[in-house]
Amino acid sequence: MLKKLLLGVSVLLLVACGEAKVKSEIVQITGSDTILNVTQQLSEAYMSGNKDARIAVTGGGSGVGIAAAINGTTDIAMASRNAKEKELKGAEDAGRALEEIVIGWDGLSVITHPSNPVNVLSKEIIGKIFSGEITNWKEVGGKDASIVLLSRDSSSGTHVYFKEDVVRGGDKNSKKEYADETLYLPSNTAIVQETAANENAIGYVGMAYIDATVKSLAVDGAEPTVENVATKKYPIARELFWYVPVKRSQVISNIVEFTLSPTGQAIVAKEGFVPAK
Repeated sequence: MLKKLLLGVSVLLLVACGEAKVKSEIVQITGSDTILNVTQQLSEAYMSGNKDARIAVTGGGSGVGIAAAINGTTDIAMASRNAKEKELKGAEDAGRALEEIVIGWDGLSVITHPSNPVNVLSKEIIGKIFSGEITNWKEVGGKDASIVLLSRDSSSGTHVYFKEDVVRGGDKNSKKEYADETLYLPSNTAIVQETAANENAIGYVGMAYIDATVKSLAVDGAEPTVENVATKKYPIARELFWYVPVKRSQVISNIVEFTLSPTGQAIVAKEGFVPAK
């Protein structure tokens, strides 16, 4: 009788531990600072409807997020650029094959100090400014002053996308780089703050980070608005990604499903991005 009682208690303890383990599962999301805020909002909305869910969101850049997904230290990688072939192969070789999920679209805003008289530039001219071929504002209709270049750091997917699409003009054979004088900053917020403080600065940030302290330039005549990104009229726009394990838990699948649902996509839109669906 005592043996049966002890066995019953053991089973109950194992079940209880199992339930505690499920309830205490923490989903880690790491990566792109561009979609850090919207991912936090999505996570909070999901947790409010799923009381046992626990999600931790941290930034660090797209490269950091994808690397974490490859080595298994995050469950979902946020990225503002496509994962490279070698990264996807690295994940597969490590037994952690990744699936690419598009959660929305973003227009990259090219920003200046509000006092700058320049309001419109072509995408080609912007590329020449950031590569150092154009160094003075007077060359593009501004005042006689040296241009101060602000860029995201190299771990950022935004940095990579802007270099490939704008500095190199989409030419895969181009070897152009950012000008040597470029100042590299760790976040969209840092670029906005530095641009607001320097009347000769020019930088680029995710559309959702624009505020009244800076001015967005029209590019090829189009303003960086949700409508212009959605209709492909604005020329500097890219997809925003989550990279999730192909073999994933039901919890991760549920979070992805919520993000792509009408409710989740409404949050994406509210945060200043163009919904994927």
